[in-house]
Amino acid sequence: MPKESHKKIGICADHGGFELKEKIKPFLIENQFLPIDFGANVLDNTDDYPDFVIPLSKAVAAGEVFRGIAICGSGVGACIAANKVSGVRAALITEHFSAHQGVEDDDMNLICLGGRITGYASAEEFVMAFLKAKFIGAERHVRRLRKIQKLEERD
Repeated sequence: MPKESHKKIGICADHGGFELKEKIKPFLIENQFLPIDFGANVLDNTDDYPDFVIPLSKAVAAGEVFRGIAICGSGVGACIAANKVSGVRAALITEHFSAHQGVEDDDMNLICLGGRITGYASAEEFVMAFLKAKFIGAERHVRRLRKIQKLEERD
């Protein structure tokens, strides 16, 4: 069971990821997480992923949710948008290793999935690997993260 402070998981999707988002939400609940849905709330083929990804990313950066899951058609646009928010470390996840290694080494706090390319069983696997992983905090990892933080401070 996740710690109380780690239960809130932000999730969002545009039309390309809407179906996958709607399947992941009950999966999160079954695994004792509390999904916080940042939209879309209805399937609308004219919506734009930044309208959902940016508010989710800001909530992740502010610590309002423990981690985030952003889904668009390929996951690429969601990843680009998420990484524009200072304090977010997002990656497009397409396999198990990066889902946990990104947290362990790089303190990744948001994953992006492709609703048109990621199957449901794979998405479950990636989400659980991501949510169960912990940042190792080795000196070399902290050193690298500080360099990224300095870059963000200049912007």
